[in-house]
Amino acid sequence: MTPVPSPFVRAALDAAATVPSSGIAWLDAARRENLASLAEAGLPESRNESWKYTPLRALSQRAFSLADAGVANGIAVDSAAYALPGVDGARAVFVDGAFRADLSSLDAGTGVSLAPLGVALATQPEPVRFALANRYRRGAADAFAHMNAALALDGLVLRIADDTVVAKPVHLVHVSSGAQADTAWHVRVLIDVGQGARVEVVEHFVSLGEATQLGTVVSDVVVREGATLGLAVLQDASAGTTLVRRGHVRVEAKGTATVHALELGGTLVRHELTGELVGDGARFDSRGVFALGARQHVDTQLEVRHNARDTTSDALWRGIADGRSRGVFRGAIVVAQGADGSDAALSNKNLLLSAQAEIDTKPELEIYADEVKAAHGATIGQLDERSLFYLRSRGIPLAQARSLLTLAFCRAALESLPNEALREHLGELLVAHLPSGPSAP
Repeated sequence: MTPVPSPFVRAALDAAATVPSSGIAWLDAARRENLASLAEAGLPESRNESWKYTPLRALSQRAFSLADAGVANGIAVDSAAYALPGVDGARAVFVDGAFRADLSSLDAGTGVSLAPLGVALATQPEPVRFALANRYRRGAADAFAHMNAALALDGLVLRIADDTVVAKPVHLVHVSSGAQADTAWHVRVLIDVGQGARVEVVEHFVSLGEATQLGTVVSDVVVREGATLGLAVLQDASAGTTLVRRGHVRVEAKGTATVHALELGGTLVRHELTGELVGDGARFDSRGVFALGARQHVDTQLEVRHNARDTTSDALWRGIADGRSRGVFRGAIVVAQGADGSDAALSNKNLLLSAQAEIDTKPELEIYADEVKAAHGATIGQLDERSLFYLRSRGIPLAQARSLLTLAFCRAALESLPNEALREHLGELLVAHLPSGPSAP
């Protein structure tokens, strides 16, 4: 007997019926295949190991229609909503998943191609075929990736030519307008950093209103031989936003990719980040912080795969939970057979600021090679009472002392961000987001 789709899946199937043909046979076929997989498997349940700590029962009973691109193109957006210090280069803005040319500036200089997905498909479809034609195969665990592949009508393609140094950060902005309640939007992002090239990308999630919306973003990133990519992610969505992102970063020989992430907003947020080291001497570093309050739920799934010799990875993540919030962190390091000389480290430390808050952390280590250096660790604790007492004995009020200690705890994950102006701004946002005083017992 065929299972009855949940209201969530049923709404996605209904939305797909309104999506026009792209006119590209392979793309339409990929959409149909992913939609069929979503219909067959549905949303993951708690017995699915990778979703064990993020129950979706309530979400499965929600129905989201597809956001209207025509409406999104008419929504007034003040640039102050997404302006960031130290980020004044090329910019691509999406409102409810629709590319807004009037808010964007795509000229990033010689050697840089920055185009909305629709333009890339119309002019050079073959270079993006592999990523867009991919069909995910983990069933329910990939439900949101299936949904994105079936329903994403827009996105961004960024290509950096070999040996190009991009002087200013490229700014990718996702705006949830709040003007289209109970709607979903989906965006695909493709980034290709050519051999020996260097670029910084800032991905930014903001909201204009409090209306309930669902957003999914799937990113495929390739860092070619000897190239360098810096990716900073700021997620500051509204309390009504559900956001699911998946990013896959593939690093070739002697390439370097560094990710910094700050998670502040949203009601239900999941970030799946995979770093795959496929060339000898490749490096992937990641730094992240989530700071939660009220009833927020943020789930970070990090996986680093060492598939070549003499590769390096370093992951340092911090979590803070206050109120009745819940944070989840899974950090996995996999060293494949033949990846000798790999050096991997993972650290996850967390603070509980409320008796009702919860953090679940799960470090994993799989090694199938010889001559490997690997370490991982995770902790969950509370603010040190002796440090609090010391600060208060110096005349610092309790609320300020708590904020100072919490900020110091988080700074380790942000201090390596090279853009000083952006780094300071993220620190200020973090301070503003921290609890102003002790939580109720």
